[in-house]
Amino acid sequence: MVAVFQEKVTAAEIKAKARELGADIVGIADSAQLNANPPDPADPRIPANISDYDADRVVVVGKRLSAGVTRIPRWDERHKYYNDELTLTALEEITLSLVLWLEQKGYPALIVPPTHVDPWRYQGDPDKHMKPLLPLEYAAVEAGLGTLGLNRQLLTPEYGPRVMLGGVLCSAPIDCDTRREVALCHGPACGRCLAACPGDVVKHWNRDWDACDKFRSPHGFHQLTGLFTQIMSEPDKMKQKALLRSEDSFNIWQSILRGAGVLTGCRRCQDVCPVGADYEKMLKDALDQIPEDNDAKRARRAAMAAAEAKGEMPDAHREHARWIGKPPAKA
Repeated sequence: MVAVFQEKVTAAEIKAKARELGADIVGIADSAQLNANPPDPADPRIPANISDYDADRVVVVGKRLSAGVTRIPRWDERHKYYNDELTLTALEEITLSLVLWLEQKGYPALIVPPTHVDPWRYQGDPDKHMKPLLPLEYAAVEAGLGTLGLNRQLLTPEYGPRVMLGGVLCSAPIDCDTRREVALCHGPACGRCLAACPGDVVKHWNRDWDACDKFRSPHGFHQLTGLFTQIMSEPDKMKQKALLRSEDSFNIWQSILRGAGVLTGCRRCQDVCPVGADYEKMLKDALDQIPEDNDAKRARRAAMAAAEAKGEMPDAHREHARWIGKPPAKA
C-alpha cells in the first residue's frame, strides 16, 4: 500500500477498538516469531503461508464463554453447544468489524477463523484430526495472552481456558506484545483437565486429538459419514429407514442448522480448570467436584507428577516449552 493513504495507528488504538467491538481480551503477535517457531516444524501453519503482503502482525482477540452454561456439568449438553456457537458468531462479527476498521485506516486485513481447516489437506479419513489454518492458541501465547496447559489448551489469567479465539492478519507497523515467561498451568499436580475428560484423551502435556474430536465435534463430519455408511450398508429396508429417522440423524440435522455440536462441542476440560479470575467467583461452587475422576486417572496423574519431580519431562513438553512457560514458583 502507498503510505500516503494510510493513517497513523497504534497498538493501543487497535486494542481499544477490538474491546469496543466486544472483545474481552486482545493481544498482538509478531508474525516473524510465529513464522520462525511453528509448533509443528514438519507441518508449519504460519502467517507467511496465508498472505505475502498483509501478515506481519496477528491481532488475537478472545471472547469469553458464558458462565451460566459452563456451570452445567454434562459435557454433551446442547445448551452449551448452542451458547458457544453464538459466542463464535459474535467473535466472527468482532473480527470482521475490526478488519473493516483497519481497512478504513488504509491497512488491508483478513480474518483467520478458529474453526476452518484446509480442505486440500483432507486425506479421506473422517476420523483423522484436521488442524486449523493457523494455530491461534500459539499466536495468543506470542501475543502475551496466556500460556498452554497440560492438554495444550490456552490458559488466560482472566478466564482460564474459557475463551474462544479469533485472529486478524494485517501489516500495520505497530508494536507487538511479548510472551509470558511463567506458566499458568500447574501440570499434573493439578490435572483437573485429565480427571474430567469424558474420553480420557489428556496426555502428559499433550492430547489425543483424533479421539478428542469425537467429543469436541460430536455431530461433525465423522458422525455424518459413519451414519451414511450404516444407512447405505444396511440391507433391511425397515432398519435402513429407522437409521434415517434415528436420534443420530436428528442431532446431525439440528447441528447443520447452526453448527452447534459441529463447530462447538465438549469443553469439559475448560469448564473445570481452576486457572482464571472467573473460576473462584463464578464457577467453583458448581464445578469443584469431578465425577468423571477415577483410580486409573489418579494413578496416571501421580505417575506424571513423580516423573516431573525427578526432572523427567516428556518430549511433548520439551517441544512446546516456549508456549508452556517456566514452572510457577512453589508456594
